[in-house]
Amino acid sequence: MANSPQARKRARQNTTRRAKNHSQRSMMRTYIKSVYAAIESNDKDSAVSAYNSAVSVIDRAAKSGLHHRNKSARLKSRMNARIKAMA
Repeated sequence: MANSPQARKRARQNTTRRAKNHSQRSMMRTYIKSVYAAIESNDKDSAVSAYNSAVSVIDRAAKSGLHHRNKSARLKSRMNARIKAMA
């Protein structure tokens, strides 16, 4: 258990940040899954709209430091490639 005031504050911050990161990561995964579900159903219009909303969420996650910007670029690139392969 944290004994000093600094350590207590750090423990509070860690708890808050962990909850925020968990929520943001879960939301990002949900949006990515919606893109892949639309791709699997061969509905290009819904796949494109799901992709556009997912890109926004992925970029916000990378901006806040949830993961590296190269990972977000890789995720977007793979989704875009699958959407283009539908045509």
